[in-house]
Amino acid sequence: MAERTRHVYDRQAETYDSTRGASPSVLGPLREALGRPRGERRLLDVGGGTGNYALALREDGWDPLVVDLNAAMLARAAAKGLPTLQADAAALPLPDASADAVMLVAMLHHVPDWRAALGEARRVLRPGGRLALMGWTREHMRRVTWLSDYFPVMHAGLAREHPTLAELERELPGARLVRVEFDDLADACLAALQRRPELVLDPGWRRQTSYFEKLETRHPDELRAGLARLRADLDAGENPDDRVAAARRRWGDAAVLAWAKPAR
Repeated sequence: MAERTRHVYDRQAETYDSTRGASPSVLGPLREALGRPRGERRLLDVGGGTGNYALALREDGWDPLVVDLNAAMLARAAAKGLPTLQADAAALPLPDASADAVMLVAMLHHVPDWRAALGEARRVLRPGGRLALMGWTREHMRRVTWLSDYFPVMHAGLAREHPTLAELERELPGARLVRVEFDDLADACLAALQRRPELVLDPGWRRQTSYFEKLETRHPDELRAGLARLRADLDAGENPDDRVAAARRRWGDAAVLAWAKPAR
């Protein structure tokens, strides 16, 4: 059977919400992309995990359905009173044009067939409905990261897992890019942690990211060596995040692609 996800969140599900809540830095661009709910309000949160972003947008008036492949993550979402559906993002068991809005937040790089996932998102979206794709392009992975300096074994694979901006725009023609700037740690994803390199040294923060869980399990020697170098640089007064400041001004820490399905 084809690989359905690049990362299994069984272990992280138990503690995920401790550092991976709904970030105001992400919610602003998501709301800009989705607009306010009008009339029909069904919002499909594909790869929604424990449902923190769906929960926040429910307060805006949306009627969310959290879709994820991982049962342990969905159990956390269900405990928050959110409806859930266990399903593969690349093969959604939902009718055509059954959602008024779709969002995919920080999940596309986990889907081996990301084009199929976007195709499914387009299919289930009604004509005139809106899609918000939040994540990182290959340009972000190459230009807005300093982590590759400390953990080079991850770099090539990380870039390959992220589509280029041009590739995403071909799947979502006419999409508008909204830059995401992480000014908080409510959702301590990799991009947010890069703003605060000292927190990368703390296992309680870094282990809630798939990047560092993979490093810890697959390349523990490189993780130890990279952390030692990072600690030495910080002790010497060097902030590695300063190296990517110029690229960040162009690309943001992350991006939201805002797309509207053409009306019939």
